[in-house]
Amino acid sequence: MNDSANSEVDFIMIQLPKIKQILYTEEVLKERVSCIARQIEQDYAGKELVMIGVLTGSIYFFTDLTRAIDMPLLIDFINLGHISPSASQKGIVRITKDLDQDISDKHVILVEDIIRTGLTIGYLIQNLSSRMPASIKICSLLVNPEQQIITIPIAYSGFEYTNSRMIGYGLDYNETGRNLPYIAEVEKSRSE
Repeated sequence: MNDSANSEVDFIMIQLPKIKQILYTEEVLKERVSCIARQIEQDYAGKELVMIGVLTGSIYFFTDLTRAIDMPLLIDFINLGHISPSASQKGIVRITKDLDQDISDKHVILVEDIIRTGLTIGYLIQNLSSRMPASIKICSLLVNPEQQIITIPIAYSGFEYTNSRMIGYGLDYNETGRNLPYIAEVEKSRSE
């Protein structure tokens, strides 16, 4: 048996779609995160706060935001997955990673990367409300009011966007591009 053949690793080249333009630079994102953090500090001074990041897209925004908040807080994560990948089950979700913290009688901020229709965040609010928190508010980096099917009050938001296809700062294209330090608009594929 050839040892060099066993030690070789096959890599699949991952290609990002073509970037049309950078929408939000690192500096712009950092400034907006800082503004949101100051508002949260004012609103929750002296209160027991739990920040919950919705995985996976919110991870960079959530990390930067919680580090920018200068007050004691608890952090936790929740993740949703589809029940079935079949087209007939599209849109049906379930919790795949639940909270580790008890949120009863605590103030909760649910942190998302992007809110489109409002259906996912609506489901999460309903689920978390049954756990009897003192309050639940929504914080989203990106919001598209024109796409919302249900109206969800968003207490803290970074930017409104159009129907652009974006990657970076947690947003992905086929699970790639999340690690870009900025948010860019990319060309849509022919199938989109």
